[in-house]
Amino acid sequence: MADTTLTILVIDENPTRATILEEGLREAGHLDVVRLATTHELLRRIVEIDPDVILIDLASPSRDVLEQMFQVSRTVKRPVAMFVDQSDTAMIEASVDAGVSAYIVDGLRKERVKSILDMTVSRFNAFDHLTRELHRARTELAERKVIERAKGILMKSKGIPEEEAYALLRKTAMNEKMKLADIAQSVVTAAHLLG
Repeated sequence: MADTTLTILVIDENPTRATILEEGLREAGHLDVVRLATTHELLRRIVEIDPDVILIDLASPSRDVLEQMFQVSRTVKRPVAMFVDQSDTAMIEASVDAGVSAYIVDGLRKERVKSILDMTVSRFNAFDHLTRELHRARTELAERKVIERAKGILMKSKGIPEEEAYALLRKTAMNEKMKLADIAQSVVTAAHLLG
């Protein structure tokens, strides 16, 4: 069952189209719906409203709106579904780059709103999970590189084997109650300053 406690922001300059979205959301059990009739100061308004999901309906998205959506996706990471009347490949790619989770061409019918909302949230969550995993992997790789550099510095400056250099880093990290990578970074920084 879908989470009907979501705060959903509907952005649509056309009141008739906005009503279609709102009715579809209400029929799906979503009662906390906020409507914006303009994209003026979009980022500020979205930060104020702090919605869980954003549905934006545009006849044809402009570069200005896509730039605003890019700012929104970087500042307030939320699932975004964009409804448009017509599109082309470049516009779809620009929208995806701007953080749009679902791009729906000529699909504004109230009976489809629930499934589109569910898919938007699901795609956003999957992408967010992948992004976090990528960040974690990059962080671990960077930490390993720093640890390797610190071991090399200790091996050279103290004339000790690799295992002993690693043990020294590890012991220091435990004694200082710090992460091994942070101690390694301190060694690298100190060597750079003294070198």
